[in-house]
Amino acid sequence: MRDRALDAIRSTSRWDLVVIGGGATGLGAAVDAAARGHRTLLLEARDFAQGTSSRSTKLIHGGVRYLARGEVGLVREALRERVLLHRNAPRLVHARSFLVPCRGRLEGWKYRLGLKLYDALAGRESLGPSRWVGLDEALRLTPTLEARGLCGGVVYQDGQFDDARLAIALLKTLHHLGGTALNHAAVEGLWKGSGRVEGAILRDMEGGEERVVKARAFINATGVRVDAVRQLDDPNAAPMVRPSQGAHIVLDRSFLPGETAILVPKTRDGRVLFLIPWLDRVLVGTTDTPVSAIEDEPRPLRAEVAFLLEHAAEYLARDPSTADVRSQFAGLRPLVDAGSDRSTARLSREHVVSVSASGLVTITGGKWTTYRVMAADAVDRAEEVAGLKKVPCRTAHLRLLDDEESAPALASEEESIHPALPYRRSDLVRAVRFEMARNVEDVLARRTRCLFLDARASLEAAPLVADVLANALGRDAVWSREQVAWFQVLASRYLPDE
Repeated sequence: MRDRALDAIRSTSRWDLVVIGGGATGLGAAVDAAARGHRTLLLEARDFAQGTSSRSTKLIHGGVRYLARGEVGLVREALRERVLLHRNAPRLVHARSFLVPCRGRLEGWKYRLGLKLYDALAGRESLGPSRWVGLDEALRLTPTLEARGLCGGVVYQDGQFDDARLAIALLKTLHHLGGTALNHAAVEGLWKGSGRVEGAILRDMEGGEERVVKARAFINATGVRVDAVRQLDDPNAAPMVRPSQGAHIVLDRSFLPGETAILVPKTRDGRVLFLIPWLDRVLVGTTDTPVSAIEDEPRPLRAEVAFLLEHAAEYLARDPSTADVRSQFAGLRPLVDAGSDRSTARLSREHVVSVSASGLVTITGGKWTTYRVMAADAVDRAEEVAGLKKVPCRTAHLRLLDDEESAPALASEEESIHPALPYRRSDLVRAVRFEMARNVEDVLARRTRCLFLDARASLEAAPLVADVLANALGRDAVWSREQVAWFQVLASRYLPDE
């Protein structure tokens, strides 16, 4: 697939639209543009969804806490998008029940009223009505809940998904629509003609090939790195993004064995805390920590992990410790900053589209749930810049291609890669053949979720994975050893400090 993408780039003199960035927003914009019939190319410097888009809290939701802050429009939009995603990717997006534990009647009424408003905003597209449950029912739904001090709780419905896998579904849909995407392909400069951005200087990070890719318009959808791309266009461009780190930890499923998640409405940093069943583990997150440096591999701070463990212990009968953490990870949110001195927890999650004097379209902000709306807004503006015929967005009811619909079974490769991981050799081969995976990290972090589920088990599986990939990609033993060595360095960042 990657060779075909390179051939398409070499043979196409000019694209209608080039999207820079292969996360949720970039993939969404490329799918939107291709669905409208535009010749579309997506370029990603590393791997699809390698940054923030694979490190979310795995929720497709309206955002209960945004409602508490009065951001009704954002919540209504997200709830509308939630049901569309549920319909368009039914194998990847599903409903999940959440319990909000309550201490005292006043707190109970507060959350009951708030979640009834949440239901009302969803309207006929609700995933189910919220309801009050007494303590006995709360303990039946979440048997490991710490009962001391609780009088019951409110149960409501929201959406859950696997972020990296939804990104791959968008990639496959883009290919199906005739679009082209290339990962491990960095944009190192922008080329201008008559004062307009007309080309991007592309470097293939695998083969080293460099060329200028021309297009009628360019969309900068690089998440927390949008300012770096904007400064390729204008070195004096003022920053748009104020990054914030969100950290998560992953625990064994025994800490929350039921099918109901827990939402803690308010923590010390002003965020909600989620404890969510996910891929036979329990995901706990998230924090909100302002950061000044943008790292490729952000690592949870000791204080963030301690914060998550402490708050989880308040609501679980068995207190988790650092030794119970199977994996830890962090992602950087691209929060739009208009010179505000507010904390990052209080900055809006709404998105912004801007167009530079030379025609570079930048889209940033937002969240996974609203990626489709963000994409549509960006493509609308890009059509104007490019002078393309305006075509209405066609993605509201576009079914996304997922694993079972787009890749054949590989029954001859059914050996498990590790006793603690729910994946087989066939998953590795499929990732290379049909999903553009290029190395051990691509496979263990994003095509499968091994690194996020159990970092130690992933380390143990890495040599086998490297050998399978070397065979599939035509690499040698030296490549395999280098891949394992690099993955050991990477995986160490997902292990908690002893």
